[in-house]
Amino acid sequence: MGILDPIKGFGVTFGMMFKKVATEEYPEAGAPAAPRYHGRHQLNRHPDGLEKCVGCELCAWACPADAIFVEGGDNTEEARFSPGERYGADYQINYLRCIGCGLCVEACPTRSLTMINFYELADDDRQRLIYTKEDLLAPLLSGMEQPPHPMRLGENEQDYYVNGPELARQKPVESTEAVK
Repeated sequence: MGILDPIKGFGVTFGMMFKKVATEEYPEAGAPAAPRYHGRHQLNRHPDGLEKCVGCELCAWACPADAIFVEGGDNTEEARFSPGERYGADYQINYLRCIGCGLCVEACPTRSLTMINFYELADDDRQRLIYTKEDLLAPLLSGMEQPPHPMRLGENEQDYYVNGPELARQKPVESTEAVK
């Protein structure tokens, strides 16, 4: 240690005193996340509003932290929530356990579960960190109808999964007001 080392250290401190402070006002003005950041999960919908989740429970099996609970239910012609035979009747993700690895997204065969770039998942109440199906479902966009309703993009589930994207581009989805 030399004689001038303390003076060099104070020189750095003295030089920083006159620079503008870069303070982010985080809670009031949140910074946008990177476009490819993976944060909170989302359950996606088909273009007519039916849910993509078929209640197969593969995401729950793939989760190494055991943070996902899925209970499948059977669709009927009177109450149809997804194009297949089954739908996710009860869906929960416990963000106290979730490690954000994305293995659940990789395991999903219908591309129902994805991760969006929402990152504010902290809370002081443990119960609010258990997200239910209602919290995770993607919002209804224009032209979508709230399930349960009959299939609008085809006659069977193959039309949704095999030809779904092409059918969605060709046929405009009718809303409930247009059908009545």
